[in-house]
Amino acid sequence: MATHNSPRPPKSATTSRPRCPATASHKPRTRRITAADRRQALRLIADPVQYMDAEAFHEPGAKVSIFDEAPSIELPDTSWYQPLLHQAATESSARTTTSKVLTAAEERVLFLQFNFARFSMDQMRDEIGETRPTDRQVRSVLKWNEQSMGLREQLAESNLALVLAMAKRFRMGEMDFGDLISEGNMALLRSIDKFDIERGFKFSTYACRAILKSFSRASMKHSKYRQRFPAEFDPELERSNGPEERRRADQLERAAEAVEVIKNNSADLTDIEQEVLHHRFGMDAGAQGRKLTLAQVGGLIGLTKERVRQIQNRALAKLKQTLSDRYLSSAERELTEIMAITN
Repeated sequence: MATHNSPRPPKSATTSRPRCPATASHKPRTRRITAADRRQALRLIADPVQYMDAEAFHEPGAKVSIFDEAPSIELPDTSWYQPLLHQAATESSARTTTSKVLTAAEERVLFLQFNFARFSMDQMRDEIGETRPTDRQVRSVLKWNEQSMGLREQLAESNLALVLAMAKRFRMGEMDFGDLISEGNMALLRSIDKFDIERGFKFSTYACRAILKSFSRASMKHSKYRQRFPAEFDPELERSNGPEERRRADQLERAAEAVEVIKNNSADLTDIEQEVLHHRFGMDAGAQGRKLTLAQVGGLIGLTKERVRQIQNRALAKLKQTLSDRYLSSAERELTEIMAITN
C-alpha cells in the first residue's frame, strides 16, 4: 500500500490537530495552485486510494459528524521513545515522561477520520476522472492527503510502545536491535493502513500480531543471509587493483613518450605523416581533442581513405622502430625482428 509524505508544521504535545477548515470570519487567503501542486495531486490519485470503508462515510453530513462533532484528541508525547538508548532498560525505566494510551473511543475517532480522508481522496479521483483537475479539486486532494498523513502519523506515534514491547519479547538472536525496531515501525504503519475499526477489536490486538510476524520474517531473512555470507565484510581482504593501476600508469607513460617522439620528429616522419598522426589522434587539440576518421583526414588533405591508412601505418612503423631502438637492448631487438619475420 503506497504512502505519501507531505510537509507538516511542527506540533506540540499540548496541541491538537485541526479538524476542519477555518470559519468564514477567519478565512485564510487562498494560495495559488502551482504546476507542482497539480502534478502532486495527479500522482496521489493516479491509482485507486486504499481505505477501510464504514457505513458512517455514506450517511448525510458524514464530514460534520466525523470531524466537526468529534472530540479533540491531543497529540502523543514521544520524547520518551528512544529505543537504541534503552535496550537494556525496563519498560518502566525507559518512560521518563507520561505516554498517553488511546482509549477504544479515541481509536475509533482517529481511524474513522483517517479512513474518511482517504475515502474523500478516492471520491475526488472518481470526480476528476480523465479530465484536467480544477484548482478546487487540487486543493481538496492535497488537503485530504495532508489530513490523512497527519492522522496516520498520530496513530503511529500513539502506538510506538507496541513496537518496543514486542521487540523486548522477541528473541532476535544475531539480529541487530536497531534493525528489529525498524522492521517493527514499518509493520506498525502497514497495520494502520489495513486495520478495520468496524470489526470492534482494539488496534493493539491486530498490530502486535503483525509486528511479531514481521520480526519472524526479518529474523528468517537474516539467518538465510548469514548462511550464505558467514563472514563480515573486511576491507583488508578486498582484492587489490594495484596491478591494473600499474598497467594503466605504464600505458599512459608509453603514450606520453610516443607523443613526445612525434612532436620532436625523432622518428624522421615526413610532413604528411606528421599531419596524418596529428589529425588521427587529436594531438593538437589538448585532452578534449577530436580524433578524425580516415575519411575525414583524407578530405582535409585531399587523399583517399585507403591512402591515408597507408600513410598512417608507415608512420606508426617508424614510430615503433624508434621507440624499440631507444628502450630495447640489442638482443631484445633481434628477438623481436626474428618473431616478426617468423609471423
